[in-house]
Amino acid sequence: MHQESPIKRRKSRQIWVGKVPVGGDAPIAVQSMTNTETCDVAATVAQIRALQRAGADIVRVSVPTMDAAEAFGMIRKEVDIPLVTDIHFDYKIALRVASLGADCLRINPGNIGREDRVRAVVDAARERNIPIRIGVNAGSLEKDLQKKYGEPTPQALVESAMRHIDMLDKLDFQNFKVSVKASEVFMTVDAYRELARQIEQPLHLGITEAGALRSGTVKSAIGLGMLLMEGIGDTIRVSLAADPVEEIKVGFDILKSLRLRNKGINLVACPSCSRQEFDVIGTVNALEARLEDILEPLDVAVIGCVVNGPGEAKIAQIGLTGGSPNLLYIDGKPGRKLGNEELVDELEKAVRERLKARPVQTQT
Repeated sequence: MHQESPIKRRKSRQIWVGKVPVGGDAPIAVQSMTNTETCDVAATVAQIRALQRAGADIVRVSVPTMDAAEAFGMIRKEVDIPLVTDIHFDYKIALRVASLGADCLRINPGNIGREDRVRAVVDAARERNIPIRIGVNAGSLEKDLQKKYGEPTPQALVESAMRHIDMLDKLDFQNFKVSVKASEVFMTVDAYRELARQIEQPLHLGITEAGALRSGTVKSAIGLGMLLMEGIGDTIRVSLAADPVEEIKVGFDILKSLRLRNKGINLVACPSCSRQEFDVIGTVNALEARLEDILEPLDVAVIGCVVNGPGEAKIAQIGLTGGSPNLLYIDGKPGRKLGNEELVDELEKAVRERLKARPVQTQT
């Protein structure tokens, strides 16, 4: 069932965030950000590990103070996933976390003051081969740009980004990625389109402050989907007012739907109707919860009746079709008949046996 995506991706310069390549021909990386108090090392480490179990490629940690920088050093020793440090204004914090093992510095050069401070951060990043992420946000544009444009616009976002980029260009530093985020979909999309035409560096996509779980997922899927369909984007962060683990799940679901990543269970399920022979919604929700730990790709179809069921089951690796009785398919071939009371248990068993029996696939 897995097919190559028809999307032709924009060619970008590849950088490395720790062990994860971003840009070039690398898979689009999925990332999130911790929302624990960074100085609470145990809580932050626990959240990073939860994100890692969910499949995160990269995790960002806010480092607003020097105390948080020291805590970051302890966190760095406890986890092995690439960590981006989120820093604003204070260049000394950037220098400290660079020495403590940061894999990327999220800091806007124009916000840290004098040229010698910018140079000090760039020199530290160059010495350790640490990339910088320039992050422009519609909610924090420079005052002169707010005055010039009257309100946030795509042009204002791009102009702000190019200011920061020019500072790195003057220091001959090209190891960076850029984001130009807004909470408004069209503004974000137009800004990324324009920036993609002007630079060769990788782009970090996001609809910032997208909203709660449902509304933010919809907004992110539309905005990021528009850009990804055009081949724009090298790493994504779905910004939700929800558990950060949900950001990773939604990010991968967006990429899976566009055939840009192939990780975890691809669960095909009917919305259910009066033809259903079992509780489709309850079965799917229970199955999804049980299979959350699986990162290997596998197609699973759960269809409540015989109208579309056999067709979907035959092109999935594991399929269930409702009927009298229900029928379980393995690799497109009908197998066991199942009663309603054993559906979830038997589906989970079939999935895990199927994965155990095949060679480990490389997730993309």
